[in-house]
Amino acid sequence: MDFYQNLGFLVFGSRLKRLGSTFINDVNRIYKNHKIPFDASWFPVFFILSEKEEISIKEISDSLKVSHSAISQLVSGLQQKGLIKSVTSKTDARHKNITLTAKGKKLLEKIKPVWAALETAMNELADESGSSSKKILKALTGIETGLSRKGFFERIEAHL
Repeated sequence: MDFYQNLGFLVFGSRLKRLGSTFINDVNRIYKNHKIPFDASWFPVFFILSEKEEISIKEISDSLKVSHSAISQLVSGLQQKGLIKSVTSKTDARHKNITLTAKGKKLLEKIKPVWAALETAMNELADESGSSSKKILKALTGIETGLSRKGFFERIEAHL
């Protein structure tokens, strides 16, 4: 049995990080292999903009539960690449929102088939692994919900 599997929850974070790194690296290899100038780290912003034509950085930050600063940095990088632009809000002229540029929309059309293939591949993988793999998303949601009530740091400290 694998080292990580033997240690159970003691290395839960390490296993998730290792799995996440493998996943992100392979997805980025797919983009590169198909000559699509896209990075998996851009996915959340692009996906949100694929569903909502215009949105504020704060709304993205709140949706993703990521700091405003982190989203601002990502948005700045995407603006420098000419993929998104800042526009005056249609509902409040005092606020700025972001939207895809023509270049960003063209890129979005190239990456949508990759997203569909990715989802199909993940479903195949879950089917191969049996019913427990299909429950992983629900289990992760349960852990995230629990951590939102009481953080991991506090939980560990309570046992020391």
